[in-house]
Amino acid sequence: MADVVLTQIQDQIKGLETQKEGIDAQIQLLQGKTEGQTLDRAEVEARVNGLEAQKKGIDAEVKVLKEQIKVFKFDYNLGMAETIGFAIILLLIGRWIKKRVSFFEKFFIPAPVIGGTLFSILLLIGHQTKSFQIGFNGDIKNLLMVAFFTTVGFSASLKVLKKGGIGVALFLLAAVVLVILQNILGVSLAKILGINPLLGLAAGSIPLTGGHGTSGAFGPYLENLGATGATVVAVASATYGLISGCLIGGPIAKRLMEKNGLKPTEGKAGMDASLIAEDVPVTEDRVFSAVVFVGIAMGIGSAINPFLAAHKIVLPPYISCMVVAAIMRNIMDSMQKELPFNEIGIVGNISLSLFLSMALMSMKLWELVELAGPLSIILIVQTILMAFFAYYVTFTIMGRDYDAAVMSTGHCGFGLGATPNAMANMETFTAANGPSVKAFFIIPIVGSLFIDFCNAGIIQFFATVIIPKFYS
Repeated sequence: MADVVLTQIQDQIKGLETQKEGIDAQIQLLQGKTEGQTLDRAEVEARVNGLEAQKKGIDAEVKVLKEQIKVFKFDYNLGMAETIGFAIILLLIGRWIKKRVSFFEKFFIPAPVIGGTLFSILLLIGHQTKSFQIGFNGDIKNLLMVAFFTTVGFSASLKVLKKGGIGVALFLLAAVVLVILQNILGVSLAKILGINPLLGLAAGSIPLTGGHGTSGAFGPYLENLGATGATVVAVASATYGLISGCLIGGPIAKRLMEKNGLKPTEGKAGMDASLIAEDVPVTEDRVFSAVVFVGIAMGIGSAINPFLAAHKIVLPPYISCMVVAAIMRNIMDSMQKELPFNEIGIVGNISLSLFLSMALMSMKLWELVELAGPLSIILIVQTILMAFFAYYVTFTIMGRDYDAAVMSTGHCGFGLGATPNAMANMETFTAANGPSVKAFFIIPIVGSLFIDFCNAGIIQFFATVIIPKFYS
């Protein structure tokens, strides 16, 4: 602990001890007046009791301050440059481990999640043993979070949605319905289990459909609304979802295929080749152009927030930036102007990786202990919901054919984990049973272009409208 902080705490303790001595003197004086019968005995007892209560309060404050002095043998706070450097090291460690441990590759666990979580475990050990504590600067983390969600906004193209045809629209509808059901289920179970309903949101569409990126962004937002431990709950739920989504997808699709006697669909099912991104070499000019577009959208979005706040419309800072980016994307589409999509994606991926590393390395895992029981129940029920939804709803909406069965297994990975998990589920299933061009076309479009945008709006609506009105 820094010497300046230590001195301040010691001065506070001395001041409280002085107050306590003054109270003792007042008590002795009052008791002396009672003996001399200059004051009514009942009045004196009432005053003494009040002073004794003050002494107890002071004793409690002194105890807390003394605990602060002896809590950690080593306490250090990293500055902005140190924080980003440390996050990069953990990201590289995560990549190194992922390449060497097949489990992480199999279930598509992101490298920053691996490195960040390992360090958070070390922080947990330091916290429990009172041996060390490390703090981090949060400014750069917040900037990276806004940058990532701004790049997500550039993917929201009405032109692409229209060209994708009815299949893209139907799967997007199914995905949005699942998001709503995940949040209703999570919030309702949290209420029943006696924990903050906002924590149910942290075990709903935030980690499951949203994944680790959305968890790292909305966890602190929920904590600001009063949900202690929301970040660690969301990240833990996202990790669970990555694994469970891969485990249930295959059996569901296999059962659908066998029960309905399905065979692979021939042809490309109306696939529009113009939607497939062309391979364009990445150049310095294109990267600079991507940074310019992202920076302008972030600047305009951030400038809008104070205006909205003045009219009592309070939004997370990244929402307005994401909306501005979406508007810019559709204006460019209408003008038939090309955006550097690949490079914008690169900016988003780098921002997300560093943001996740920073978010996870500062997780307070000790806050998860009391929530482990309720969280386990919520996640098990969420898995059951996903299985039933994929089996009955996704399969039916998408046409009850072989392609629909493949998309059902994809939706399990998509709805509980992330788009890469959906692709892995479908690749495994189609490798054994036959191809599905339609499924491999529709799910990446919805997963990479639309669902994050829709999910963010729904989460915001639940946190600010639904929960305060129906679950408070």
